[in-house]
Amino acid sequence: MAQQSLLGRVGQLVRANLNAALDAAEDPEVMLDQMVRDYTASIREAEDAVAQTIGNLRLLEADAAEARQTASEWGGKALAASRRADDLRASGSAAEADRFDTLAKVALQRQMAAESELRGFEPQIAAQTEVVEKLKKGLDGMRGKLADLRTKRDQLASRAKVAEAQNRMHDAVKGIDLMDPTSEVSRFEEKVRREEARAAGRAELAASSIDAQFEELDADSDALEVEARLAALKAGGA
Repeated sequence: MAQQSLLGRVGQLVRANLNAALDAAEDPEVMLDQMVRDYTASIREAEDAVAQTIGNLRLLEADAAEARQTASEWGGKALAASRRADDLRASGSAAEADRFDTLAKVALQRQMAAESELRGFEPQIAAQTEVVEKLKKGLDGMRGKLADLRTKRDQLASRAKVAEAQNRMHDAVKGIDLMDPTSEVSRFEEKVRREEARAAGRAELAASSIDAQFEELDADSDALEVEARLAALKAGGA
């Protein structure tokens, strides 16, 4: 059950804090940096869990090796006692031979106990080995996801900076449009045109006044000529 919980924990760490980080995101670069830190911390936690599980496996293997060594030693002692008993029986020391046979039996019993203990370790080692392999694969997957996350962080941060620069440029262009100097030029141009029109009007008015004066002068000349001709007529008639 502990190993199962540990495997479940590794699976949960793969998705740890992702949704919360996305929901709280304001600045994409800050958010992504925080996600990398959180995920790195989760990987460290997973590494500790995997290391502990591997340590437990090594303890089981050490205990199994000790049980195997103990069984082998008791087997050797049983064989030595049995041979000693055979030698003593062959030499006519039956009582002493029985004593060594008894010792051989005790050694065999202890060998059997050590072998039984060894058999008990075998399924535990097999199960723990399977758990360790799964945890290692899960940890490798997390490391791969962290590498992907860092790559995406760099890409998105770069895209965010480009977008920010583009937005600043658009804002600047918009500001230029709002403060377009050509509108002021047009206003000044219209003022100059009005001044030019007024000057033309005044010139035209002045020209009209001069024409009237010349017309008046012409009228006076005609009157003088009429008077002169009248005087001539009168002088001729006398």
